[in-house]
Amino acid sequence: MEDDVARTGVIPRATPPRVAAREKELPEGEKTAAVTKMDVRQLNFYYGRTRALKDITLAIPSSRVTAFIGPSGCGKSTLIRTLNRMNDIIPGVRIEGTIELDGEDIYAPGTDVVLLRRRAGMVFQKPNPFPRSIFDNVAYGLRINQMTKSKSELADRVEASLRAAALWDEVKDRLKSSAVDLSGGQQQRVCIARALAVEPEVVLMDEPTSALDPLATQKIEELIVELKTRYTIIIVTHNMQQAARVSDRTAFFWLGELIEYNPTEKIFTNPENRMTEDYVTGRFG
Repeated sequence: MEDDVARTGVIPRATPPRVAAREKELPEGEKTAAVTKMDVRQLNFYYGRTRALKDITLAIPSSRVTAFIGPSGCGKSTLIRTLNRMNDIIPGVRIEGTIELDGEDIYAPGTDVVLLRRRAGMVFQKPNPFPRSIFDNVAYGLRINQMTKSKSELADRVEASLRAAALWDEVKDRLKSSAVDLSGGQQQRVCIARALAVEPEVVLMDEPTSALDPLATQKIEELIVELKTRYTIIIVTHNMQQAARVSDRTAFFWLGELIEYNPTEKIFTNPENRMTEDYVTGRFG
């Protein structure tokens, strides 16, 4: 390793420690199928003096899709952005409680936030490709993090990421074309490929299809279902039908509080809370 550092001037990233897989807070019927990937406990989030999240506790299982649902302003997007500390850039915010990724407190002093955001990548509501080529968009994170050693390895990683995003066959002959010239659905899949290229463990999606047409939405939903075999996926959605189609577990939020968190089938067919039932059946929201 010392020879490598002397030759390249780059200190290799240490592999983050892993704790034993935990089944904490997962229902009995799911313990054999999934373990906790991210653990949120007694989380309170403040914008100045306003408390946007109130005592949120939930365990997010590995290799599953977890959906956050609820009306606008209920705290869904605020919560998903706390999971990779995207809210840190907002002045005056404050949190209480803990969020753990594989047992590591992501808000602990000395946390490498850049590494955290590689491990938990974000796909935003509106497709936001860089005004660069398709290839350069996907290669961006690989280059700035010095994750490849040759041009051929970089090309292979870009191809693998585009394949993982179900986009390779559509763009393989125009990789040098601008990504902003693609359709909205294709742009969003470029953004997903860009997130996947740096090998995250968790993929956070904040309403990833709200700006897309039905056909593009269908493709993204099919992709989400496929990707959960390799990644832990958390999705914010206003579309309850989408949550029912793609997610394994669903959390329902109301005015900053977690009202119910259960397997998706139970949320939509036999919820425990009357407020959940009223929301998913369209009585309010």
